[in-house]
Amino acid sequence: MSNKLKAALLGASGYTGADLLRIGVLHPQLEFTALTANTHAGKPLGAVFPHLDGLGLPQLQQTDELNWQDFDVVFCGLPHATSQEIIAEIVENHDRPRIIDMSADYRLRDPDSYQKWYGNKHVAPHLQEKAAYGLSEHYREQIKDARIIACPGCYPTAALMALIPLAKAALVDPADIVIDAKSGVSGAGRGLKQNTLMAEAGESLSPYAVASHRHSAELDQEISLAAGKDVAVGFTPHLIPMSRGELVTCHLRLAAGKTAADLRAALKAQYDSEPFVQVLDEGKIPSTSMVRGSNLCKINVFEDRIPGRAIVIATLDNLVKGSAGQAIQNFNIAFGLEETNGLQQVAMFP
Repeated sequence: MSNKLKAALLGASGYTGADLLRIGVLHPQLEFTALTANTHAGKPLGAVFPHLDGLGLPQLQQTDELNWQDFDVVFCGLPHATSQEIIAEIVENHDRPRIIDMSADYRLRDPDSYQKWYGNKHVAPHLQEKAAYGLSEHYREQIKDARIIACPGCYPTAALMALIPLAKAALVDPADIVIDAKSGVSGAGRGLKQNTLMAEAGESLSPYAVASHRHSAELDQEISLAAGKDVAVGFTPHLIPMSRGELVTCHLRLAAGKTAADLRAALKAQYDSEPFVQVLDEGKIPSTSMVRGSNLCKINVFEDRIPGRAIVIATLDNLVKGSAGQAIQNFNIAFGLEETNGLQQVAMFP
């Protein structure tokens, strides 16, 4: 019998689900024994994702066919508002599985904030106290024991890696943060949308959800916690004509007497021992090609030409460190495994 931990993946027909499987099939202590995709139930996985054919993964099935006690961990790759009731049913009625949710349903500590940003009332706000915000490098202790691990959004992961250490150390003015963010079209999901058609997105760079993107709630929440006071950050996302990859450029006002060198020193101190976060050599500009297909986040700091300001740039793969890879990293933390297990992929180039 296998001594691997048994996993179910809900939402195996989405991009994040596919990347979770691409990474997870090589994990030495993880075995996917159930995959759900309600609209594709009854099909082999290779019929939905040909690149995952021949890996010995189970056939797709309906979620209501699963016995939750069969699993050590349930990964949720469903859209927001879709997994709330399922997770509540698992947590309230079954004592075995841990939940690693890649949706937004348990990321926000305040249920009123969830309703404001996502447009519907949370069906299980009482379970929020059982959830840890799954930003791996900053919440390891909470993740270790949490029944629900809420993986951050891809934009917040990139931006918060750059900003949390600086806000905690009071090196920047948290009331003057502007995040210019760009992501590949896979961040919009696999569903058919006009703005992600090749003829619409190709050869075009376009902002979207201007001043209204839902990830703003996570950014405000986590930077406020780091700064010790309520703040709202400026955040504008852009769609770029490539499949995967994400880059955020953070424009910051320095705290009195601080320099860009102080920011760089703080980030180096925070991440020098981290396997997946790298502060680049001085002057080296992060690019998405440095991290494509990997669980890496690369950061650097630049002195602005405007006195008293600095620019911090961070890049990651939105489907890996921004979603599925971070979910595997959180799985490793939650089950006391080596944190790098299954995540040693070198970035793909070109």
